[in-house]
This record gives sequence, structure tokens and C-alpha cells, in this order.
Amino acid sequence: MVVIESVIQTNALGRWYIELSDTTKEESVKDNLMICLDIHEYAEKIGLIAEAYAGEIEVAWSSGEDVTPEQINEVRQQIMAYEAEIEAKNSEATHMPDGTPNFNA
Repeated sequence: MVVIESVIQTNALGRWYIELSDTTKEESVKDNLMICLDIHEYAEKIGLIAEAYAGEIEVAWSSGEDVTPEQINEVRQQIMAYEAEIEAKNSEATHMPDGTPNFNA
């Protein structure tokens, strides 16, 4: 199983982003680092990494020193919303889990 590190970081403006790195790559961390500015971009990049390893990946989460609990919570909420959106699309549900209409069904 390949471990992919996902580190929540914050920039000078207080905006979070996620740094992804493949722990099996021998390249320097700087050359191996991928930056994701939102959850959709994160999901896309994780999907590409998973394809390269036939889905055999594990994600290890951590956060940088300056990341606030509110930023971590925002990332968690966005991940949950993204997963609910994907689940609704896959099941072709007429409504999302929060009760809003699923216009993609």
C-alpha cells in the first residue's frame, strides 16, 4: 500500500490549500509536491495517483503549524459535501443528503 501525504497548509492571506506528496517517490519533496487549492482539484489529483497504483493507496492527513482548527473544519466540511455530491450522482438521487435538489440526476 502506497502512502500519500496530504498536508493542510495556510498562506499569508489565511486561505488554506493542500499539499500532496507521494512517499514512494525518490525525488526531493519539493519536486514531488502537488498543490491543491480546493477539494475538487484535490479529488482529481488523488484519483490520478490512485490510478497509477491501481487504487492501492492510503492517505495520511496532517496540518501545518499555522493552520487553524476552523480551516481544518472547513476542509472536512468540503470533503463531506464533495462525497455527498458524488454519492448522489452515482445513485442518481433526486435530492442531495441536505435536502437540496440534485439537478444532475
